[in-house]
Amino acid sequence: MKADALYDAAKSCAEELPAAVLTHPFGLDWEVFKVEGKVFMLLTEATNEPIAIIKAIPEDGRALREHYADITPGYHMNKLHWITLHAGTTLQESLVRELITESYLLVVEKMAKAKRPVNPASFGRSPR
Repeated sequence: MKADALYDAAKSCAEELPAAVLTHPFGLDWEVFKVEGKVFMLLTEATNEPIAIIKAIPEDGRALREHYADITPGYHMNKLHWITLHAGTTLQESLVRELITESYLLVVEKMAKAKRPVNPASFGRSPR
């Protein structure tokens, strides 16, 4: 996935998620996406390449880092709970979108049920 494609796919996916809000608490170089005030993705080109930093279940993050050369520990974040997506040859847009949605759902599932913009158990999953 080329640099522009990663940035565009990540931003587009985050903007499509219910109640997602774009903020710039660290300056215009950092796009921080939140749901109900909680961060689920940071997007920047300030590192000389576009990167997306997202939450992941620790075991999933470890497996993803081992399997994909373009996934590394979270840049300036807790390395156990965050991963960084880089442009390169190993990531496809569908995986980027899936990982961002999962990051969003990890944040939503920790919210009080009354504050959740979606049901994390069923959002984005097709009925059987």
